[in-house]
Amino acid sequence: MPTADQRYDAAIELQQQGKLDEAIAALTALIADEPGFMLGYAALSVFHSKSGRHDEAVAEAKKVCELDPDDPFSFMALSLVCQRAGRLPEAEQALGTAMEKQWAARQSQ
Repeated sequence: MPTADQRYDAAIELQQQGKLDEAIAALTALIADEPGFMLGYAALSVFHSKSGRHDEAVAEAKKVCELDPDDPFSFMALSLVCQRAGRLPEAEQALGTAMEKQWAARQSQ
């Protein structure tokens, strides 16, 4: 059986071949089997956003933030997805959280 990383790579390859729906299906199956595989949620968020499924994109981006709550980049990505979805208050809140996380990371160095 392929590893989670191999399955992720295969899904990315599908997307690069223009098979976005197949890539989404592959990533959905991957995270069903590996619910802690953060990269799967991150890619799924991007792919849902590209396909106009904004609510799903936001949900997946929020899951990334749950899995890695100290990563400023995850909250920045959530902010961008929320902006694309027209959810501006959520986008602003996620951006603020990203800035707070970045500041905290700098202070701990």
